[in-house]
Amino acid sequence: MLKFVSFGSGSSGNCYYLGTATDGLLVDIGVGIRGLRKNSRDYGIHLNTVKHILVTHDHADHIKSVGAFSFDFHVPVYATAKVHEGIERNYCVQRKVASDMKHIVTPGETYQIGQFSVTPFLVPHDASENVGYQIDVEGVSFVIITDVGSVTDEVKQRIGNAHYLIIEANHDVEMLTNGPYPAYLKQRILSQTGHLSNAECGQAIAENMTEKLRHVWLCHLSEENNHPELARKTVETILRSYGIIPGKDFQLEVLKRKIPSEVYELIPGNVQLSLF
Repeated sequence: MLKFVSFGSGSSGNCYYLGTATDGLLVDIGVGIRGLRKNSRDYGIHLNTVKHILVTHDHADHIKSVGAFSFDFHVPVYATAKVHEGIERNYCVQRKVASDMKHIVTPGETYQIGQFSVTPFLVPHDASENVGYQIDVEGVSFVIITDVGSVTDEVKQRIGNAHYLIIEANHDVEMLTNGPYPAYLKQRILSQTGHLSNAECGQAIAENMTEKLRHVWLCHLSEENNHPELARKTVETILRSYGIIPGKDFQLEVLKRKIPSEVYELIPGNVQLSLF
């Protein structure tokens, strides 16, 4: 049975778990190791079953604990060459990834990593480099697209491939524009290499999803420039304008910034909450 958990989603720290009965991976580890240990234990997930780490990009909220986890559990880290270089330079990463634990992936190439078929793809963002991942396992296509400044053709294609989709809904444009951020930061967030707004997220899903999409989680919400209910309602309104009904055509949820999600059991054509 394939399980998914979000251990954190936002600028305070990002970390996502995907696991089969015998193999597991983490996408980004920007949360603290102590909290990750506790939360995984509470959910009955044994971290020693995590055998792979995938990294999207080299910003601190995605990589802070990557080196420490890799060292503690002797787990290889998969990232592009530029992202590995960025991790090495980032002063927020106190323990770097050991050289023998570094594995380089190339966007557009598919890799068999344990039980998972993993395809990284380029995502526009102002990091050294940024990728999303399509992860195929047990008949499920699981796609994660976070910290995305604009919706490229590649991003559209991956949305269309997904049974299960994590996608950024970072900000409400009006809240950001009228909020306290300095002008340069507002411009960065709104740029083509910044972050996706709620409306852009809804549009991307509506225009590119297929009938096989079963569940969408909105991720990486801004604490200052968004609200979970606002993000959900904005995306839902856009979907409904296309005749797409969340709750009927697929499930739509918002991932919390600092609180782990439920444990989801992922089945092609269905999703159920696990009882823990």
